[in-house]
Amino acid sequence: MAISNRYDFVLLFDVKDGNPNGDPDAGNLPRIDAETGRGLVTDVCLKRKVRNFVGLVKSEQPPYEIYVKEKAVLNKTHERAYVAIGAEDLLKGEDKKRKGGDKVDEARQWMCSNFFDVRTFGAVMSTGVNCGQVRGPVQLTFARSIDPIVSSEHSITRMAVTTEKEAENQSGDNRTMGRKFTVPYGLYMAHGFVSANLADQTGFNEDDLTLLWQALSSMFEHDRSAARGLMATRGLYVFKHDSKLGNASAHDLFDRVDVKKIARGPARQFSDYQVQINEQNMPDGVKLQRVLG
Repeated sequence: MAISNRYDFVLLFDVKDGNPNGDPDAGNLPRIDAETGRGLVTDVCLKRKVRNFVGLVKSEQPPYEIYVKEKAVLNKTHERAYVAIGAEDLLKGEDKKRKGGDKVDEARQWMCSNFFDVRTFGAVMSTGVNCGQVRGPVQLTFARSIDPIVSSEHSITRMAVTTEKEAENQSGDNRTMGRKFTVPYGLYMAHGFVSANLADQTGFNEDDLTLLWQALSSMFEHDRSAARGLMATRGLYVFKHDSKLGNASAHDLFDRVDVKKIARGPARQFSDYQVQINEQNMPDGVKLQRVLG
C-alpha cells in the first residue's frame, strides 16, 4: 500500500579535502554558484548515490532493481517489461519503436513494481518500445553550501607513463603529471519532498520510505573514492504531515532548520557549525522526525 502522508525533509552533508560533485564543463572543478561562491551538488548526483546504495543493500533484486545504473541499456529493460506482461509479440518487426498500444499502462506498472528508482524518482520510459512516463513522488533540490567554498588545485605525480613513446621522451624518468581539485571543507544543505499523491500512482510504500531514509543517512559510507575525500551525512530532518496534501508550507518548515558558523576562522570541520532546530509552535498536523542529527 502506498504511503498516505506527505513529507518534507532537510539533508545536511559535508566534504573534507574532496570534490563532492565535479563539473565536466569546467575541467571537473567543484560546482560553484558564480555569484555567491557557494558550492553546489546537483540533485542528479544525490539520486545517483541513493540508487547505488539501494542496489548494494538489496542486491538488485525485485522489487528493488535499479533502472538507471552504470552500463544499463534502457530500451532492453523496456523490452523486459513487455516480455514479463506477455506482450512480446509487440517487440517483433522493424516498427516496434514506440509501439505498445493498450499495453503501455501495464508495462509502466510492471516497471514501477520492479524498479525502486522508477517508483521513487520517476522516469521517462518512452524510448524504444513504450513503457510510458512516471512522475516520481520523491524530489530533491540542488545542495548548496552554507558558506562560500574554496576550490584548491593540487599537482599530482604518477610514477609511470602510459606508452613506450612517453618513456622514450622522458629518457626513462617515467613520470606523469596531473591535477586534482578539492574543497578543504564544505557543509551542504539540500531539501527534499515526498508526495503521497504521486506515491499512489507509482506504489511507493512505507518500506520504500524507510529504505530512502536509510540511503540518505548512509549513502556516503559506501561511495568512497580518492576524488571525493571524506564525505558524510550530518543531519536528516524529516517533517511528517498528517495528511496527503500537507498541513504547512515546505518553506516555512525548512526555515526552522538554522545552520550557522561559530568558528572565528575558516570552517574546517562540522563542529565549526551549530545546527539549531526550532520545534516551538510547530504547525498543527506536522511532526519533526530526526532521522539523523
